[in-house]
Amino acid sequence: MVELAVSLTVLLILTAIAIPSLMYSFRTYQLNDAATRVSDALKFTRFEAVRRNTQVCFLMQSGTASSWIIGTDSNCSGTFNTNERQQVIAGFAGLLPSGVAPSPTAISAKLGGASLTPMSSSGSSIAFDARGAIRVGGSVSRTIFVFYIGSTTDPEFGYRAVVLVPSGNIQIWTAPAAGPWQQVS
Repeated sequence: MVELAVSLTVLLILTAIAIPSLMYSFRTYQLNDAATRVSDALKFTRFEAVRRNTQVCFLMQSGTASSWIIGTDSNCSGTFNTNERQQVIAGFAGLLPSGVAPSPTAISAKLGGASLTPMSSSGSSIAFDARGAIRVGGSVSRTIFVFYIGSTTDPEFGYRAVVLVPSGNIQIWTAPAAGPWQQVS
């Protein structure tokens, strides 16, 4: 009986030591997953525009209080049809408004000092033309769009940024709660 009690005590101590590390790994995974899903949805929309040889839009809409619906709006109507690809970004890691994440000066400097346009409002859309380039108002855009991802309640796990450059290329950046940003892909 004493051996069993000692074994259980050791097991409980080891579990108590491991839980914070596991939680940190789980939260980091959730952040990376949300950034990857936003990046993949942007890539899919861009490839659909090229495949269909027509303009296709990426659309973001707020779902519930802490969720976003992102996906492809094939006719650029501003709403999702039932047959269009869409997914929900919800839970710990969500899309953040500008000003919550660390200052993006490192991202801007890496991109030649360009200004970044945060995508954080419901109903925002980005149009890709038949070549996969971003279109704004009928002409090829020079705007660099950024999607900030993180948690407003637990900033200690850091942030992710999905950056969409005018050519349609996508970059993922990471930053701890205090910054600075570093490019992942």
